[in-house]
Amino acid sequence: MPLSPLACVIVDDNEINRLTLEHLVALDPDLELAASLSGGVEALNYFRQGGHADLLLLDIEMPHLSGLDLPQLLPEPAPAIIMVTSHRDFAVTAFDMQAVDYLVKPVDVTRFRQAVARVVQRNEAPSEAPQPTAPDSDLFVKVGSRVLRINFDEVLYIEALSTYSVLVTKTQKHIVYLTLKSLAERLPFAHFIRVHRSYIVNTNLVDSVEDNLLKLGKHEVPVGKSYQDTFYKSLRGL
Repeated sequence: MPLSPLACVIVDDNEINRLTLEHLVALDPDLELAASLSGGVEALNYFRQGGHADLLLLDIEMPHLSGLDLPQLLPEPAPAIIMVTSHRDFAVTAFDMQAVDYLVKPVDVTRFRQAVARVVQRNEAPSEAPQPTAPDSDLFVKVGSRVLRINFDEVLYIEALSTYSVLVTKTQKHIVYLTLKSLAERLPFAHFIRVHRSYIVNTNLVDSVEDNLLKLGKHEVPVGKSYQDTFYKSLRGL
């Protein structure tokens, strides 16, 4: 629990949704409601007039100024953001914008508490000297009609499949409705490297390399000729 409650601002154009979130905030000892606002424009004015928030509970689809546009206009230091929406389709975009979490309405109390705990944990991290940190290994990815949280530390490689891509772990495969090129541009992990026009590999999980063939557990992935120099330079060795 933080030394003092986090100042929380709710932004949602639906009054029932705001009342629901206000109730959840009131139940959480880590939070204190600073403002409950009916839209993005009102929120922008609140912050520009000196209003403060440690946490922003932000709806996405709102008239005049959406929850995807508002964060780009906030003055620094910007609050932590938890997106709260009726739609799952924005999850990837939300996490590209560095949202701490993404909640789908109707919001479950336990899930809400988990999201707040992530914000509390981030705020309590040591801050004496800024240290480079590895990005969170979890990303939300649209798989079919679902948006799944996937731990990319467990992804061995990603394979192109026509206009889709396949995320391959030791035990599962997930078909993602993005091209390999789009995935390569979005992945925030330096250890995922394109080694072939049809493959991206997690270099942390490469067991061995033989004749330009990568061994990742029981899987094998070829290294394309035009990718060999970049790939071998990325390997750590003696």
